[in-house]
Amino acid sequence: MNHGGGHVYHGTGEVAEHPVSALPPPPPWRTFNGSGDATRPTDDGGEGDRRVGGVRSVRRTPHPDEVAMVDAAIRLRRPLLVTGAPGTGKSSLAYLVARELGLGPVLRWPITSRTTLKDGLYLYDAIGRVQAVGAGDPDSGIGDYIHLGPLGTALLPYDLPRVLLIDELDKGDIDLPNDLLNVFEEGEYPIPELVRYAKHQEQVRVLTEDRGHTATVTHGVVRCREFPIVVITSNGEREFPPAFLRRCLRLHVKQPGREQLGEMVAVHFGDAHGVDVARLISDFLAHRDQVGTVSADQLLNAVHLATSGAYQPDEDWTELLRAIWHPLSTEAG
Repeated sequence: MNHGGGHVYHGTGEVAEHPVSALPPPPPWRTFNGSGDATRPTDDGGEGDRRVGGVRSVRRTPHPDEVAMVDAAIRLRRPLLVTGAPGTGKSSLAYLVARELGLGPVLRWPITSRTTLKDGLYLYDAIGRVQAVGAGDPDSGIGDYIHLGPLGTALLPYDLPRVLLIDELDKGDIDLPNDLLNVFEEGEYPIPELVRYAKHQEQVRVLTEDRGHTATVTHGVVRCREFPIVVITSNGEREFPPAFLRRCLRLHVKQPGREQLGEMVAVHFGDAHGVDVARLISDFLAHRDQVGTVSADQLLNAVHLATSGAYQPDEDWTELLRAIWHPLSTEAG
């Protein structure tokens, strides 16, 4: 698949048989020259099917804004900030991009109030290394005690970009978006423990976020060759600094309508034999209008129960649906 002309991303839910052969060249100011080598998984181990559905025959109908903004973010090598209510499928976008372009597993960095930039870059097990040295382990090098995180792994010098999902950035510390700015601009970061070690050993092999995979770090600095495709999600719980917003492209995801919900059910369940999917979707939309924010995966929960034989269009089922489709916010009719 070559994307020299036209859109890079189409958003139809296509699953590539082979990785994208080439991407459009970046702007001159977003060109990086990282050197070294890093191994990466060849497939996502089924994670894409779990996240966005495994029925390959269903063609997704994306919103034109989605296609345009994802395509622009890839071409400009800029992070894409995806906003919207909880449960609207913001994080799924990263998996759709990775599957369509054949870029392997998504590197996911879930953000909490305690998350720091270093958590995403790497962890150094200093205590473990001291214990190994004290025990006289001759096979133990410093690289055995450095484990790159999802952000740190995404910035390795791959020939093709990795897809990085920074999930719910608005839940993080107020300083975290500003802390990310330099990493996003420079496409690199130092590992101080290896910078100091470089006078003894110029290259060190370290562990990465991909289980069983490693990478070589030279002079203690990780620098990308292809800037990762970064999808940042936010539920709108906090405003981000202007300097951060200026470096991101922005996409707002609306609540899925009847057609999008039907496609979502089909890609997970196929024909869902014996289930009145249209009625379930109508009931779900009516309930959403009444109570406020409910998520699409709550509809999928109901469809799963229905396909398992639990669906009975009577009062008990109605009460069960009310419990499953509980609102995610306080806005209620």
